[in-house]
Amino acid sequence: MVEELAQADDAVAACVDAATWTLTEHDLIAALDAAHRLEQRLAAVKLALIRELDGRGTATAQGASSTGVWLRERLRLTIATARRLVDLAAVLDTGNPGVRQALADGHISLDQARVIADTVNTVQTTAGPEAADKAVSLLTDWAGQFDPTHLRTLGTRILEHIAPDLADAAAHAALEADARRATRDRHLTLSTLTDGRLRLTGTLDTETAGLFRAAIDPLSTPSGTDDSRSPGQRRHDALADICQLALRTGELPDSGGDPAQIVVTTNYDGLTQQLSSGALDIGLHLTPDTVRRLACDATILPAVLDSAGQVLDVGRQRRLITGPLRRALVLRDRGCAFPGCDRPPRWCHAHHIHHWTDGGTTNLDNAVLLRGHHHRHVHQTDWVVRLGDDGHPEFIPPAWLDPEQLPRRNHYHRQT
Repeated sequence: MVEELAQADDAVAACVDAATWTLTEHDLIAALDAAHRLEQRLAAVKLALIRELDGRGTATAQGASSTGVWLRERLRLTIATARRLVDLAAVLDTGNPGVRQALADGHISLDQARVIADTVNTVQTTAGPEAADKAVSLLTDWAGQFDPTHLRTLGTRILEHIAPDLADAAAHAALEADARRATRDRHLTLSTLTDGRLRLTGTLDTETAGLFRAAIDPLSTPSGTDDSRSPGQRRHDALADICQLALRTGELPDSGGDPAQIVVTTNYDGLTQQLSSGALDIGLHLTPDTVRRLACDATILPAVLDSAGQVLDVGRQRRLITGPLRRALVLRDRGCAFPGCDRPPRWCHAHHIHHWTDGGTTNLDNAVLLRGHHHRHVHQTDWVVRLGDDGHPEFIPPAWLDPEQLPRRNHYHRQT
């Protein structure tokens, strides 16, 4: 087998640098189909090898705790991907041989094989081997028309086609199997990148997915006609809003005896001169602009140091817009005051119109409610915030957006 795979590797390598531009559209499509079919056949070979290695105990013999962990290191996979390969290899080896053969023939993809194997296992448990054989045949045919997601949906109703009298029981069994699989596979991984950012990867179970979508979808809509953020950026900012709201509730568990909070350490002189960067208590660094914006927010605990490194102020109350002052601000603004935004008060930060770091006071005449996205927007762009003659906030757009720079107001929360 090693020799044959080496020959296949050479053949594929010869195709890597081939001049695809010389091919006709018909040949391009044919080549794509052939490459995809070859990929699935190689996946079948790979799973057979994994199954044999797992059966021999190679991983533990080489010091790994499991075959999944060994594969992660050997093939540089995520642990979730490695474990799914081990599980699928076992299912294809011990389950209905028709699924393994369909993958080896290149008729189904690896993801489709996983769906079919799960479905066939449920069918066999519910209706026996003869029904399972029929299910493999039917699902393999459907795989030529439907992607894995649609295939799984169809699989929940497959007994309506091959054993109608058992359909209800099978549907119930399939739901329970899906629930067990979702519970088993749920995870969330936080990976710190070299520049201090955080990568989130994971799989949510069905219930948590529903909760997450219910919370994040309303916050991910464009905030107005001038919202240029991509959908991914809007979801990112929505997650930040949710975290801000959770911190604001004061109901999170203590961490080391202290309430859940963010601590930003910075230099006082540099902060007032708009030059000082900052550092979070988890060791990540922030730009001066970010530090100045965070200084507005009551959920941030600033640790401001003098030139000798001594703490001058940790969360002084006269800086924070809290208590009766925030309640008065909510009564006045009724939500995010930025033009066109409909976010309610609980999603909003309290922003100092004249920045606190520039000597601004903490009172109602120097405060405005802004949702997280608009808070960042005001700090990073040339929008000007002020209170009108009637004491309500208005926003002057930058000249590039409106050459006349006519003041704008939010009319979602009040009509005037």
